[in-house]
Amino acid sequence: MSTVVTANKKSTSIHNPEGKVMTNKPKWLRVKLPIGKEYQDVRKIVTDHKLHTICESGNCPNMGECWGAGTATFMILGNICTRSCGFCSVATGKPDKADPFEPLRVAKSVKLMGVKHCVLTSVDRDDLKDGGSSIWADTVNAVRKLSPETTMETLIPDFRGIWGNLDKIIEVHPEIVSHNLETVRRLTKQVRIQAKYDRSLEVLFRLKKGGMRTKSGIMLGLGETEQEILETMDDLRAVDVDILTMGQYLQPTPKHLPVAEFVTPEKFEEYRLIALEKGFKFVESAPLVRSSYHAEKHMAD
Repeated sequence: MSTVVTANKKSTSIHNPEGKVMTNKPKWLRVKLPIGKEYQDVRKIVTDHKLHTICESGNCPNMGECWGAGTATFMILGNICTRSCGFCSVATGKPDKADPFEPLRVAKSVKLMGVKHCVLTSVDRDDLKDGGSSIWADTVNAVRKLSPETTMETLIPDFRGIWGNLDKIIEVHPEIVSHNLETVRRLTKQVRIQAKYDRSLEVLFRLKKGGMRTKSGIMLGLGETEQEILETMDDLRAVDVDILTMGQYLQPTPKHLPVAEFVTPEKFEEYRLIALEKGFKFVESAPLVRSSYHAEKHMAD
Protein backbone atom coordinates (compact mmCIF):
# COMPACT_ATOMS: atom_id res chain seq x y z
CA MET A 1 0.00 0.00 0.00
CA SER A 2 1.32 3.41 -0.93
CA THR A 3 1.26 6.57 1.12
CA VAL A 4 -0.68 9.33 -0.57
CA VAL A 5 1.14 12.68 -0.68
CA THR A 6 -0.57 15.60 -2.38
CA ALA A 7 1.66 18.62 -2.96
CA ASN A 8 0.42 22.17 -3.36
CA LYS A 9 2.78 23.31 -6.11
CA LYS A 10 1.77 26.97 -5.85
CA SER A 11 3.11 27.26 -2.33
CA THR A 12 6.74 27.33 -1.22
CA SER A 13 6.26 27.45 2.55
CA ILE A 14 3.69 27.80 5.27
CA HIS A 15 5.44 29.91 7.86
CA ASN A 16 4.43 30.93 11.35
CA PRO A 17 6.19 34.24 12.03
CA GLU A 18 4.07 35.13 15.05
CA GLY A 19 4.85 31.95 16.96
CA LYS A 20 1.28 30.63 16.91
CA VAL A 21 0.61 26.93 17.24
CA MET A 22 0.13 25.31 13.81
CA THR A 23 -2.74 22.82 14.04
CA ASN A 24 -4.20 22.43 10.54
CA LYS A 25 -2.10 20.00 8.51
CA PRO A 26 -1.65 20.81 4.82
CA LYS A 27 -2.88 18.43 2.12
CA TRP A 28 0.54 16.90 1.46
CA LEU A 29 0.62 15.37 4.96
CA ARG A 30 -2.49 13.27 4.45
CA VAL A 31 -1.95 9.50 4.46
CA LYS A 32 -4.21 6.51 3.92
CA LEU A 33 -5.19 4.33 6.86
CA PRO A 34 -3.19 1.07 6.92
CA ILE A 35 -5.07 -1.91 5.48
CA GLY A 36 -4.35 -5.05 3.48
CA LYS A 37 -3.14 -8.60 4.06
CA GLU A 38 0.57 -7.72 4.22
CA TYR A 39 -0.11 -5.09 6.88
CA GLN A 40 -2.17 -7.55 8.92
CA ASP A 41 0.52 -10.23 8.60
CA VAL A 42 3.19 -7.92 10.03
CA ARG A 43 0.89 -6.81 12.85
CA LYS A 44 0.24 -10.45 13.77
CA ILE A 45 3.96 -11.27 13.92
CA VAL A 46 4.66 -8.19 16.05
CA THR A 47 1.83 -9.10 18.44
CA ASP A 48 2.52 -12.84 18.62
CA HIS A 49 6.22 -12.35 19.37
CA LYS A 50 5.63 -9.54 21.87
CA LEU A 51 7.75 -7.12 19.87
CA HIS A 52 7.89 -3.35 20.03
CA THR A 53 8.16 -1.21 16.92
CA ILE A 54 9.00 2.45 16.61
CA CYS A 55 6.39 2.44 13.84
CA GLU A 56 3.67 2.16 16.50
CA SER A 57 5.36 3.85 19.47
CA GLY A 58 6.48 6.79 17.34
CA ASN A 59 3.14 7.19 15.51
CA CYS A 60 4.99 6.99 12.19
CA PRO A 61 2.91 8.25 9.23
CA ASN A 62 4.55 5.66 6.96
CA MET A 63 3.50 2.61 8.98
CA GLY A 64 0.87 1.60 6.46
CA GLU A 65 3.31 1.81 3.55
CA CYS A 66 6.16 -0.01 5.28
CA TRP A 67 4.08 -2.70 6.98
CA GLY A 68 2.17 -3.17 3.75
CA ALA A 69 5.51 -3.96 2.12
CA GLY A 70 6.33 -6.47 4.87
CA THR A 71 8.91 -4.35 6.71
CA ALA A 72 9.04 -2.83 10.17
CA THR A 73 11.56 -1.10 12.43
CA PHE A 74 12.01 -3.15 15.59
CA MET A 75 12.47 -1.27 18.86
CA ILE A 76 14.47 -3.19 21.44
CA LEU A 77 14.97 -2.71 25.19
CA GLY A 78 11.27 -2.22 25.87
CA ASN A 79 8.90 0.60 25.02
CA ILE A 80 9.49 2.96 27.96
CA CYS A 81 12.27 5.53 27.61
CA THR A 82 14.30 7.11 30.41
CA ARG A 83 14.40 10.43 28.55
CA SER A 84 11.67 12.99 27.96
CA CYS A 85 12.38 14.57 24.58
CA GLY A 86 9.97 17.32 23.60
CA PHE A 87 9.14 15.79 20.21
CA CYS A 88 8.81 12.08 20.90
CA SER A 89 5.63 10.11 21.60
CA VAL A 90 7.40 7.11 23.16
CA ALA A 91 6.39 6.79 26.82
CA THR A 92 8.78 8.14 29.47
CA GLY A 93 9.21 6.50 32.87
CA LYS A 94 10.87 3.65 34.70
CA PRO A 95 11.45 0.81 32.23
CA ASP A 96 11.13 -2.89 32.95
CA LYS A 97 14.27 -4.97 33.33
CA ALA A 98 16.10 -5.71 30.10
CA ASP A 99 14.94 -9.03 28.63
CA PRO A 100 17.86 -11.32 27.73
CA PHE A 101 15.54 -13.34 25.45
CA GLU A 102 14.54 -10.32 23.39
CA PRO A 103 17.41 -10.65 20.85
CA LEU A 104 16.32 -14.18 19.95
CA ARG A 105 12.65 -13.14 19.64
CA VAL A 106 13.60 -10.33 17.27
CA ALA A 107 15.86 -12.62 15.25
CA LYS A 108 13.15 -15.27 14.90
CA SER A 109 10.69 -12.63 13.70
CA VAL A 110 13.17 -11.26 11.15
CA LYS A 111 13.61 -14.79 9.79
CA LEU A 112 9.86 -15.46 9.79
CA MET A 113 9.18 -12.24 7.88
CA GLY A 114 11.97 -12.94 5.42
CA VAL A 115 13.41 -9.48 5.99
CA LYS A 116 16.26 -8.64 3.63
CA HIS A 117 17.24 -5.40 5.39
CA CYS A 118 16.49 -5.11 9.10
CA VAL A 119 16.25 -1.80 10.96
CA LEU A 120 16.71 -1.82 14.72
CA THR A 121 16.26 1.04 17.15
CA SER A 122 15.75 1.37 20.90
CA VAL A 123 14.57 3.57 23.69
CA ASP A 124 17.23 5.30 25.78
CA ARG A 125 18.15 3.14 28.75
CA ASP A 126 20.12 5.49 30.98
CA ASP A 127 19.07 3.27 33.91
CA LEU A 128 21.36 0.47 32.69
CA LYS A 129 25.08 0.55 33.39
CA ASP A 130 25.89 -0.34 29.79
CA GLY A 131 23.03 1.70 28.34
CA GLY A 132 21.64 -1.47 26.82
CA SER A 133 24.64 -1.94 24.54
CA SER A 134 24.97 -5.65 25.40
CA ILE A 135 21.38 -6.30 24.29
CA TRP A 136 22.13 -4.29 21.17
CA ALA A 137 25.15 -6.46 20.34
CA ASP A 138 23.30 -9.68 21.16
CA THR A 139 20.43 -8.68 18.87
CA VAL A 140 22.70 -7.96 15.92
CA ASN A 141 24.50 -11.26 16.45
CA ALA A 142 21.22 -13.19 16.81
CA VAL A 143 19.83 -11.78 13.56
CA ARG A 144 23.06 -12.64 11.77
CA LYS A 145 23.00 -16.19 13.10
CA LEU A 146 19.43 -16.93 11.99
CA SER A 147 19.40 -14.76 8.85
CA PRO A 148 23.00 -14.49 7.62
CA GLU A 149 21.95 -12.83 4.35
CA THR A 150 20.03 -10.05 6.12
CA THR A 151 21.74 -6.66 6.29
CA MET A 152 21.13 -4.32 9.21
CA GLU A 153 20.78 -0.69 10.14
CA THR A 154 20.96 0.23 13.82
CA LEU A 155 19.53 3.56 15.00
CA ILE A 156 21.32 3.94 18.31
CA PRO A 157 21.22 6.30 21.32
CA ASP A 158 24.26 8.26 22.52
CA PHE A 159 24.93 5.93 25.51
CA ARG A 160 25.52 9.12 27.56
CA GLY A 161 28.91 9.47 25.91
CA ILE A 162 30.28 6.33 27.57
CA TRP A 163 32.43 5.27 24.65
CA GLY A 164 33.04 1.71 25.81
CA ASN A 165 29.34 1.08 25.27
CA LEU A 166 29.47 2.58 21.80
CA ASP A 167 32.43 0.32 21.02
CA LYS A 168 30.15 -2.71 21.44
CA ILE A 169 28.14 -1.49 18.45
CA ILE A 170 31.28 -0.96 16.40
CA GLU A 171 32.54 -4.45 17.29
CA VAL A 172 29.47 -6.19 15.82
CA HIS A 173 29.71 -3.90 12.77
CA PRO A 174 26.15 -3.37 11.45
CA GLU A 175 26.10 -2.38 7.80
CA ILE A 176 24.71 1.07 8.69
CA VAL A 177 24.76 2.84 12.06
CA SER A 178 22.45 5.80 12.52
CA HIS A 179 22.30 8.40 15.28
CA ASN A 180 19.97 11.36 14.89
CA LEU A 181 20.80 14.97 15.69
CA GLU A 182 17.02 15.59 15.42
CA THR A 183 17.36 19.38 15.29
CA VAL A 184 19.74 22.32 14.98
CA ARG A 185 22.20 23.30 17.70
CA ARG A 186 20.13 26.21 19.07
CA LEU A 187 17.03 24.09 19.66
CA THR A 188 18.72 20.98 21.05
CA LYS A 189 18.12 21.74 24.74
CA GLN A 190 14.45 22.30 24.06
CA VAL A 191 13.91 19.37 21.71
CA ARG A 192 16.31 16.77 23.19
CA ILE A 193 16.35 17.72 26.85
CA GLN A 194 18.91 15.18 28.11
CA ALA A 195 21.02 15.11 24.94
CA LYS A 196 23.89 17.26 23.72
CA TYR A 197 24.49 18.41 20.15
CA ASP A 198 28.26 18.04 20.28
CA ARG A 199 28.05 14.68 22.01
CA SER A 200 25.91 13.39 19.16
CA LEU A 201 28.47 14.66 16.66
CA GLU A 202 31.15 12.84 18.67
CA VAL A 203 29.09 9.63 18.47
CA LEU A 204 28.97 9.95 14.69
CA PHE A 205 32.68 10.80 14.51
CA ARG A 206 33.64 7.72 16.53
CA LEU A 207 31.37 5.49 14.47
CA LYS A 208 33.01 6.69 11.26
CA LYS A 209 36.47 6.26 12.78
CA GLY A 210 35.41 2.68 13.61
CA GLY A 211 34.68 2.00 9.94
CA MET A 212 30.89 2.40 9.98
CA ARG A 213 28.63 3.72 7.23
CA THR A 214 26.93 6.51 9.18
CA LYS A 215 23.54 8.16 9.00
CA SER A 216 21.72 10.95 10.82
CA GLY A 217 18.39 12.72 10.64
CA ILE A 218 16.81 16.05 11.49
CA MET A 219 13.23 17.28 11.79
CA LEU A 220 12.10 20.53 10.20
CA GLY A 221 9.33 22.81 11.39
CA LEU A 222 10.42 23.33 15.00
CA GLY A 223 11.41 26.96 14.52
CA GLU A 224 14.84 26.51 12.98
CA THR A 225 16.09 28.92 10.31
CA GLU A 226 17.33 27.95 6.85
CA GLN A 227 20.84 29.06 7.79
CA GLU A 228 20.75 26.78 10.84
CA ILE A 229 19.68 23.85 8.67
CA LEU A 230 22.62 24.44 6.34
CA GLU A 231 25.01 24.76 9.30
CA THR A 232 23.70 21.44 10.65
CA MET A 233 24.40 19.81 7.29
CA ASP A 234 27.94 21.20 7.45
CA ASP A 235 28.42 19.87 10.99
CA LEU A 236 27.35 16.39 9.87
CA ARG A 237 29.63 16.46 6.84
CA ALA A 238 32.50 17.59 9.08
CA VAL A 239 32.29 14.17 10.79
CA ASP A 240 31.85 12.47 7.40
CA VAL A 241 28.24 11.32 7.79
CA ASP A 242 27.17 9.41 4.67
CA ILE A 243 23.36 9.51 4.79
CA LEU A 244 20.96 12.28 5.81
CA THR A 245 17.20 12.16 6.37
CA MET A 246 14.98 15.24 6.73
CA GLY A 247 11.26 15.18 7.49
CA GLN A 248 8.47 17.34 8.86
CA TYR A 249 8.02 17.45 12.64
CA LEU A 250 4.46 16.56 13.63
CA GLN A 251 3.24 17.22 17.16
CA PRO A 252 2.24 13.83 18.66
CA THR A 253 0.11 15.22 21.51
CA PRO A 254 -0.77 18.66 22.92
CA LYS A 255 1.87 18.07 25.62
CA HIS A 256 4.66 18.01 23.06
CA LEU A 257 6.38 20.88 21.28
CA PRO A 258 4.12 22.71 18.82
CA VAL A 259 4.75 22.83 15.09
CA ALA A 260 6.20 26.21 14.15
CA GLU A 261 6.09 25.70 10.38
CA PHE A 262 4.85 23.23 7.78
CA VAL A 263 7.65 23.01 5.24
CA THR A 264 6.49 22.35 1.68
CA PRO A 265 7.60 19.43 -0.50
CA GLU A 266 9.32 21.92 -2.82
CA LYS A 267 11.47 23.26 0.02
CA PHE A 268 12.36 19.75 1.15
CA GLU A 269 13.49 19.00 -2.39
CA GLU A 270 15.62 22.14 -2.39
CA TYR A 271 17.30 21.00 0.82
CA ARG A 272 17.84 17.53 -0.68
CA LEU A 273 19.76 18.96 -3.61
CA ILE A 274 21.83 21.21 -1.35
CA ALA A 275 22.71 18.26 0.89
CA LEU A 276 23.84 16.20 -2.09
CA GLU A 277 26.03 19.09 -3.22
CA LYS A 278 27.59 19.13 0.24
CA GLY A 279 28.71 15.52 -0.22
CA PHE A 280 26.12 13.23 1.41
CA LYS A 281 25.89 9.92 -0.48
CA PHE A 282 22.15 9.52 0.09
CA VAL A 283 19.56 12.10 1.11
CA GLU A 284 15.90 11.42 1.91
CA SER A 285 14.11 14.76 2.23
CA ALA A 286 10.31 15.08 2.14
CA PRO A 287 7.54 15.91 4.62
CA LEU A 288 6.76 12.28 5.53
CA VAL A 289 10.36 11.05 5.66
CA ARG A 290 11.38 9.39 8.92
CA SER A 291 14.72 7.87 9.98
CA SER A 292 14.16 4.41 8.55
CA TYR A 293 12.21 5.45 5.45
CA HIS A 294 13.55 3.61 2.37
CA ALA A 295 16.42 2.38 4.57
CA GLU A 296 17.15 -0.56 2.28
CA LYS A 297 18.19 1.84 -0.51
CA HIS A 298 21.01 3.22 1.61
CA MET A 299 22.97 -0.02 1.35
CA ALA A 300 23.99 0.70 -2.24
CA ASP A 301 27.53 1.82 -2.92
